[in-house]
This record gives sequence, structure tokens and C-alpha cells, in this order.
Amino acid sequence: SSKIRNMEVQSADGVAVLEDCIGFSLTKTISKVEEKLKKGVLPDCQDDDLIPRVGNEMGTEAQIRFLKAKLRVTQEDLANVVFECRKKDDENQNLETRLKDTEEENTRLQRTISLQQSQTEKYKMLSQEANKKTEGLQQEITALEKVLQ
Repeated sequence: SSKIRNMEVQSADGVAVLEDCIGFSLTKTISKVEEKLKKGVLPDCQDDDLIPRVGNEMGTEAQIRFLKAKLRVTQEDLANVVFECRKKDDENQNLETRLKDTEEENTRLQRTISLQQSQTEKYKMLSQEANKKTEGLQQEITALEKVLQ
């Protein structure tokens, strides 16, 4: 996704052009196709439905226009896919940031819980000691009351 993120989509003569594609030159590709069509040689892959069967009856210029239109549509589709990938990449970045924040909050809350549990134990022990002291003092009071009677 980082490769896609670094690609730039530009518009040239109303055609979306994807820059930074390794080993790909749109101009060279178009020139090669135009040369083949001018010589009357159709592309090798006639099974790919690039030019409909009627294309064999089209003139060279019409075939070039058709292929250029098809190329524009394909490039626009590619630009849309790149745009969607960028959106998804941004969304993933946002979700990763939120996840990190949530994990940090979780760690902080775990520490708080741990501290509160230790304080609760401490206060339980103090309460038990106070109860024992209270019982001892209660027994002393009872003993002193007997002595006074």
C-alpha cells in the first residue's frame, strides 16, 4: 500500500495518467499500438475482447480512437482504485492510531485497577485491625464494668 500511496495520478489531455509505474510508458505504449494499427497489424491478443468483432471492419483511425477511449476508461478506473486504496490506507492509519490510543488507555486503567485493589486490601487490613482493637476495648470495658459493680 505504500507503493500505491506514493503514486501520483495526473490528468493529461483529459486522460488519467498514473505516474511512477516501473517500466511503463504510456506514450511508448500508445505509439507502439498506433504503429501496429497503421501497418494494419492488429494487437496479438485478439481474444481479450479489447476491440469488438466489428473492430475488424473499423478503419485504423477509428480503432485508434476506440483504443484511446478504452484506455481513458481503464485509466480512470485505475485512478479510482488508487484513490480508494489511499482512502483505505488513511482509514487504516486512523484505526491504528485509535487502537494504539485504546491500548494505552487500557494499560493506564489496568494500573489504576491494580493500585485500587492494593489500596482496598490495605484498608481491609486496617479495618480488621480496628475491629480487633474494638473487640479488645469492648472486653476491657466489660471487665472494668464488672470491677465497678
